[in-house]
Amino acid sequence: MKRGFYTIMSAQFFSSLADNALFVAAVELLRTSGAPEWQRAALVPMFALFYVVLAPFVGAFADSMPKGKVMFISNAIKVVGCLMMLFGHHPLLAYAVVGLGAAAYSPAKYGILTELLPPSQLVRANGWIEGLTIASIILGVLLGGQLVGPHLSGVLLDFDMPGVDLGIELPAQAAILSLVPIYALAAWFNLRIPRTGVELRPMPGNPLELLPDFWSCNNRLWQDKLGQISLATTTLFWGVSGNLRYIVLAWSAAALGYSTTQASALVGVVAIGTAAGAVLASVRMRLEGATKVIPLGICMGLLVILMNVIDKLWMAVPFLIILGGLGGFLVVPMNALLQHRGANLMGSGRSIAVQNFNEQACILALGAFYSLSTKFGLSAFGAITVFGIVVAGTMWLIGRWHRRNCSRHPDELRRLMDIARRDCH
Repeated sequence: MKRGFYTIMSAQFFSSLADNALFVAAVELLRTSGAPEWQRAALVPMFALFYVVLAPFVGAFADSMPKGKVMFISNAIKVVGCLMMLFGHHPLLAYAVVGLGAAAYSPAKYGILTELLPPSQLVRANGWIEGLTIASIILGVLLGGQLVGPHLSGVLLDFDMPGVDLGIELPAQAAILSLVPIYALAAWFNLRIPRTGVELRPMPGNPLELLPDFWSCNNRLWQDKLGQISLATTTLFWGVSGNLRYIVLAWSAAALGYSTTQASALVGVVAIGTAAGAVLASVRMRLEGATKVIPLGICMGLLVILMNVIDKLWMAVPFLIILGGLGGFLVVPMNALLQHRGANLMGSGRSIAVQNFNEQACILALGAFYSLSTKFGLSAFGAITVFGIVVAGTMWLIGRWHRRNCSRHPDELRRLMDIARRDCH
């Protein structure tokens, strides 16, 4: 791997670490302030909101300037959201602003991979970036849980700067303030990401001109016989995975009686399995064989439903590791295939923006469903059952879709597979 790749990985790691720690702190801030549970569940779709709303624009924005600079600006927006949450704005609004920064960050983060690396290294690079992202989720959720816990929060609240009164009174507020330096560290790495030499595409004078182009790119990916399968799979995976982060917190409280700090450790356990699956996929899978992992998605959905019968920690830990491992092994080759097809069809930044739009729209829709269902009385156990059925059933349909493509369009699929195979050698 080129040296600049590891700089990108470092920037991604610390930015994602802070994002996930902030999620736990925001959950705790809402809980201690007496907000209803549906507002805590609504943090997930609020984070996804700007991914969906700004999807037609962020891809072109990422392609209009060096991607390291885009990532730096995006991190600055995240800091603004963090400070808003700290100084009295509603956590849902502030977390939406953090989501705005993440929405702008993502096309640059993934798009630069296709600019910096050859197609033959995309699966391996995705294994690295997904593995480190999952590692940052593990450590971020654990960090957030510990920062709002009684030990570290006590230390943070007792710390005083002479002559400065920030009005920090709650453990969650102290946790949020301590995350700002981590975002600053990520920004420092952003400034050291090398230029790739790829020709920049300037933003149009009227941003609304991007709407037809975005929908054209979206339609192109959905019509591509490999792009549509990989896009459908990653859309479903991230839609469910994004919401399971909160559902595991709620399930831990209901099934095991855990506090936020204790429950955050189990979210980390799922992420450990996902990281292991991602690394294994990066070693074992090749780009042209990505569609072979579809059956794993059906198994993953069925396993989700089994969470309802687990009420002991010794059962929960290995189960959640296996569940996460299936997801990691599923998403890495599919993500690489989607990036490859998108880069061939429209350019990396626009391709990632289309991917984010679909994935985050799924997170938004499923998160809104779960939040509203919670408001009207759906338990964590009921939500787990619904999510498991959705995953297994949809992955079964995606598998049928791919088999139909193979039978009806064999020449086109053979040509696309030959392109993938050629680019990997």
